[in-house]
Amino acid sequence: MAQERVLVVERQTVEKVDVFHGLNCNVDKYLESIFADGALRFMDREAAEQDPAFKQLIPYVIMTYDNKYWSYVRGKRAGESRLKGNRSIGIGGHINPVDLTEDAANTDFRRVYKAAVQREVEEEVNLQAAYTDRVMGLLNDDTNEVGQVHLGIVHLWQLDSDQLSKREQMITQTAFMTSDELQREWDSLETWSQLCLQGLREMEESGHQGHCVKKIFGI
Repeated sequence: MAQERVLVVERQTVEKVDVFHGLNCNVDKYLESIFADGALRFMDREAAEQDPAFKQLIPYVIMTYDNKYWSYVRGKRAGESRLKGNRSIGIGGHINPVDLTEDAANTDFRRVYKAAVQREVEEEVNLQAAYTDRVMGLLNDDTNEVGQVHLGIVHLWQLDSDQLSKREQMITQTAFMTSDELQREWDSLETWSQLCLQGLREMEESGHQGHCVKKIFGI
């Protein structure tokens, strides 16, 4: 069986900009470094999972409608076994060579990334609502073995309706939930969702959701 290959960036590329933990809303300077020529490459996932010198790049899409956030529980068929049984507010996954639409030697990884975001969402959910897409921040958590080898780019999709349902079998117990309802489920939330929820609640309290939300890099 062929080894899965995933898109990675060297940890030092990120840390040269600044070291951070949790959700960082100052995304522009990081994205510039991450998507600079030569910064990204594909490597075997098995190797990447064991080497914290690299960060696997993961789009993490949060969908919101009517001041609620779509959430689900990762079931027994979840691809990442270490996250099974946890509630999540993010849809996303690894970026693979299947997302390449041009010669790898001349790849524009910004376009690859955008294609991967669309693919991941379409694979996991049926979305019939229109939406706006913004990058909310970067997500880093080196306190556990999953986080040590992953770096999230968090998107906030503002939907114009609740026409959203699961497609993947690993998605269970779906619901649109307020931040207060999610807070009551805190102990069951996966770490990345906990960190994002903190950021979302801060934006709600400030009364200005755009405070932490940037336009997606121009493509």
